[in-house]
Amino acid sequence: MHAYDGSPDEVESREELAAHLAEGSLAGLTVQGLRLDEDPPDLSGVDVTDTLFVGCHFPSREAEAELVRRGAYVLPPFQDMPYPIHPARLYTPHDLAAGFAEHGFEGMYDTIVYRHFLAHGGALPSIREALSQRMHDHGIDDGLQDTIADWAGADGGPVIGIMGGHAQPRGSAGYELAALIGYGLARAGCLVVTGGGPGVMEAANLGAFLADADDDAGALKEAIAELAGAPDFTDHDPYTALALSVRRRFALPTGEELPAGQDEPAGGAEPAMAPRRPGSGATDWARRGGLSVPTWLYGHEPANLFAARIAKYFSNAIREDTILRLARGGIVFAPGRAGTVQEVFQAATKTFYATDGASGPFIFLGKRFWTEELPVESLLRPLFSAAPDGDLSRLLCVTDDPAQAVELLVAWGAPPHAKEEQRTTP
Repeated sequence: MHAYDGSPDEVESREELAAHLAEGSLAGLTVQGLRLDEDPPDLSGVDVTDTLFVGCHFPSREAEAELVRRGAYVLPPFQDMPYPIHPARLYTPHDLAAGFAEHGFEGMYDTIVYRHFLAHGGALPSIREALSQRMHDHGIDDGLQDTIADWAGADGGPVIGIMGGHAQPRGSAGYELAALIGYGLARAGCLVVTGGGPGVMEAANLGAFLADADDDAGALKEAIAELAGAPDFTDHDPYTALALSVRRRFALPTGEELPAGQDEPAGGAEPAMAPRRPGSGATDWARRGGLSVPTWLYGHEPANLFAARIAKYFSNAIREDTILRLARGGIVFAPGRAGTVQEVFQAATKTFYATDGASGPFIFLGKRFWTEELPVESLLRPLFSAAPDGDLSRLLCVTDDPAQAVELLVAWGAPPHAKEEQRTTP
């Protein structure tokens, strides 16, 4: 396996392709989403037996046919789609915001894809569009699997979900609490995962984005105060412009190498407000925003541009299940309404039946909200106490303290020997 290749059976970049071509064989491999029509590589002497080319662009139909004659399988991209039918990696903020500087919110990639989604049936697309969307989402599935495998292989910490209301305004107390939780978890070595929308979700990724800026969250609080200048996500252009401005202002120091594939938005990186401490290489991106998993079903909401890696889906059903499947280290539920309550009980079902294995804690942030306004704990506690594998009610915690939430999640995800040390330390 090549050193740069986290998935040995998949070819996802021209650099990786060049290495395999030098060895003379692509036999049995999958080549994903590459532009082979630009500076076309010479494949004439390369073994392509049982090679799958999916979503790749070729210089001509004849080139595709020749590969098939030599034993390859070719699934070319559909024409006139504004999105790749099989992306080779997850999105970045730069990808989603492409075009904003020149054309504003309506001209950026994320919005163009959303408008296409609506024009072709929305959640009920035609058969051709549905197939294209499913292929795209399969590529995101694959990129996400590679990303999480790389995270685990680099001894990354627990994966923690942070859920909550999309309508929480920037600068509000709820927004700041979610940001502080994202900040604390990322600094503790956890991977923060959100639904990729505005409100609580943006705040949590913002906290992770600034996790290494300083030791007292001063830069984070400064960023929150600046973002409060465009608090409402329905004001699309100022909301997005300010997010990009904050990203540039608090970006990596000029000259520091970005993780592979993680470009800053157009406009270039400016020096950070405070120097960021060196990280652990393969997992640095978790402290530069973490992960988000949004959907174009809610494409009317501006993209959350503070996550480092973005697994954006067309299918909301797959996206929701994916978030909860990933977040086995625990979930923080900040105040939210119908969507958040749905996620609470969808997660509870997985935990009750251990569908995806053992579950981490359920942390409900906001005692009054979760015990009086929407008293879900009173339903979950008797449910969890009757779980098939025994009483799971110990997983539930309701708190107003973000530091307590972080402490509980980190302690739960600590290795067994570390937990024992915590219990025996005076």
